[in-house]
Amino acid sequence: MTPPAQPIQTLDRPTQANLFLLAACQALGQASNTMMVAATALSIVTFYPNRDLATLPATLTHVGVMLSVFPAALLMQRRGRRLGFRVGSSFGMAGAAVIGSGLYLANFWIMCLGGLLLGYAVASLHQYRFAAVELVPGSYRARAISWVTAGGVVAGVLGPSLVRLTHDAWAPVYLATYAAMFVLHALVFTVVSFIRFPAVPVGSAPVPGVAAAPPAPPRPLATIAAQPRFMAAVISAMVAFGTMSFLMSASPLAIVACGLPHAEAHWVIFMHVMGMFVPAFFTGHLITRFGTTPVMFAGILLLSFGVLAGVEGIDAWNFRIALTLNGVGWNFLFVGATTLVTTCYRPNERGKVQALNDFLVFGTTATASFLAGFLLERMGWLALNGFAVLLLVAALGAVTWLWVQDRQVAQAA
Repeated sequence: MTPPAQPIQTLDRPTQANLFLLAACQALGQASNTMMVAATALSIVTFYPNRDLATLPATLTHVGVMLSVFPAALLMQRRGRRLGFRVGSSFGMAGAAVIGSGLYLANFWIMCLGGLLLGYAVASLHQYRFAAVELVPGSYRARAISWVTAGGVVAGVLGPSLVRLTHDAWAPVYLATYAAMFVLHALVFTVVSFIRFPAVPVGSAPVPGVAAAPPAPPRPLATIAAQPRFMAAVISAMVAFGTMSFLMSASPLAIVACGLPHAEAHWVIFMHVMGMFVPAFFTGHLITRFGTTPVMFAGILLLSFGVLAGVEGIDAWNFRIALTLNGVGWNFLFVGATTLVTTCYRPNERGKVQALNDFLVFGTTATASFLAGFLLERMGWLALNGFAVLLLVAALGAVTWLWVQDRQVAQAA
């Protein structure tokens, strides 16, 4: 199994401040993303007659993420994190402004364009966890990822609260919500200015009187992707996000279809979001103490228990337990997978490797989100959980394969 790393030093105050500010950016950006999901379909049905397309702008945001992950990550590698995150925030402000304009003009296709623009902002948002790794010593890698991910706790409260406060503040309804989204991205643009990102190392550290060693040339992406560690990490992250998105997207429709009130769907999603992000306060410590693969195995087990709770009945508590366990399992599996990815590349390879990881992960998320309602409508909630089991079997196989590989390396040493 992956040997647990032991901390070798404590973090100084500037580093702690940098992580706190990065977590604040995560909270603000994720809150804006939550507002997009919560408000867009409801705002579109106020003027657009084809309700079947009401989620298209949100779906196009996923498409925008897939199109943007490579340019966003490569820009950050070549020009630095600060500029890259500012560009992402600028796209966020532009996307919020375009969506708001489309709502004001009652133009569905302008709102779709705004959703596509927001994809670049979301792609940048998901780089925060990788940026956190570059701020800390290697022994704090897992905890830094976990702490920044914990910003989602604030987002899970802030985003829905802002939607409730702003949805009817201006006419037409939800116009003020998009204005609030613009303000959140502007705040991220500002906060990033106060984070001190380290320069990306390109070679060996200089030694007085000795010429610096030239950096090793970057390896082909196919060579990096062929590493067992990378494949296991990406498959696990894809399953974590795919299973989470699959069941989360369908659960509100399933809850109402089972005769439960709409308010129950809101409560279940809140419990799910808290399950996703509250464990981030300690997931990194668990990885440091027990190792990466044990925590990933625990994530798969929790996701499996969530599926079991979902198929055992259709009462309110079945949905609450299922979606809460789904969130916690996602956190364990995804934070573990992200930690593994950061061990698979050299500094001059990070842009393309992080981009490939996110392209595959969020391509899976977009597909799962799209298929969830389709399959629920035609096959039902129980069948949907059956498909989730197939995904979890794939993750179990990948993590077990990695565990066996690590054991063989340890025995050979």
